[in-house]
Amino acid sequence: MSPTLASAYLHDLDPFAIRFPQSWGDALPILAGLRWYGLAYAAGFIVGWLWMRWMAKTKRSTLSAPQVSDLLMAMILGVLIGGRLGYVMFYEPHLLGFSSTPPFWGVLALHRGGMSSHGGIIGVIVAAIVFGRRTRTSSLHILDLAAFACLPGLCFGRLANFVNAELWGKALSPAHQANPPWWAVKYPQELAMFTPERAEAARPVAELVGVAGTDWVTAVRTISMLRDQAPDEAVKVVRIVTERVVDAVQSGNEVVAAAVRPLLTSFAPSQLLQALTDGPVLMALLAVCWLRPRRPGVIGALFLTFYGVLRISTEVVRQPDEGVAVWLGLSRGQWLSVAMVLAGLIGLLVVSRRNVPRLGGLRPVVGAAAAA
Repeated sequence: MSPTLASAYLHDLDPFAIRFPQSWGDALPILAGLRWYGLAYAAGFIVGWLWMRWMAKTKRSTLSAPQVSDLLMAMILGVLIGGRLGYVMFYEPHLLGFSSTPPFWGVLALHRGGMSSHGGIIGVIVAAIVFGRRTRTSSLHILDLAAFACLPGLCFGRLANFVNAELWGKALSPAHQANPPWWAVKYPQELAMFTPERAEAARPVAELVGVAGTDWVTAVRTISMLRDQAPDEAVKVVRIVTERVVDAVQSGNEVVAAAVRPLLTSFAPSQLLQALTDGPVLMALLAVCWLRPRRPGVIGALFLTFYGVLRISTEVVRQPDEGVAVWLGLSRGQWLSVAMVLAGLIGLLVVSRRNVPRLGGLRPVVGAAAAA
């Protein structure tokens, strides 16, 4: 069965842009290959750097071009350290522990879990404050620059989430499952979550990838009954079937794709929605607000406010993080965004009352400064 414009998209994207020899990945998982996720971060940093450099060269910023490069390095450290620590502390605190296998500390096990956008934002805020104090420039102006410069990275990061088939949206309603809209997405990775009833229907799929249908169904039933106490052999069978099906779909195997497509759930593409809101939408809002020079800190405060509101709204179609409790109907990400909105509004009240020169401005300004 070939996909049509009216059918859901079967996710077939490989998270690796370049794969290294398997022996490298076996020795250290982080060396398995070059991921689109890493390239997304790199692209975000480069675009952000180019924009800040333009601000400096056109005298819209008090920073010099060399200082922009130094600021970029500070932001990179802030994003990486804050993003990883934020993920561990907000979603996977057990990774704070140590083990006897490389890289020994769970925080450094980048192949386990990922990054937190809220943590990355906190990291950038800290980096901007430290950079401003060390260079004796306005930390609030640095925050404004960082707020705008990080938007490409946020957008590219969400696109990478989609490529990685992670952070799924919520399942569409039963009424839409039989005839899903074209924008819906199905993930072959869902096989690892099948119930025994659904596993029965997937017997032919398991056999297509070289696993006996009976072994597949038995393994799923065993895991369903024993949960965390399931034997390693059952877990291995389910993992092998899932990995082989995913590999086949990513390799363009139409036979496997046609067999598995009808068995999968249709989900909302929340990653793409958040890529749109975190990038073009948020950039447009901040650009309109920064057409004229503003008091330092205003754009940074507006970023926190707008991002928080957009994140709260788009999380409605995103699945809550597994193992993280929903409180009062809001996910962990939404509560963190509520805190961002409050911080942004309070910050906006404070910085808007400061009697300081206005900086920035995205459109050409005649004269020294425009009135806000």
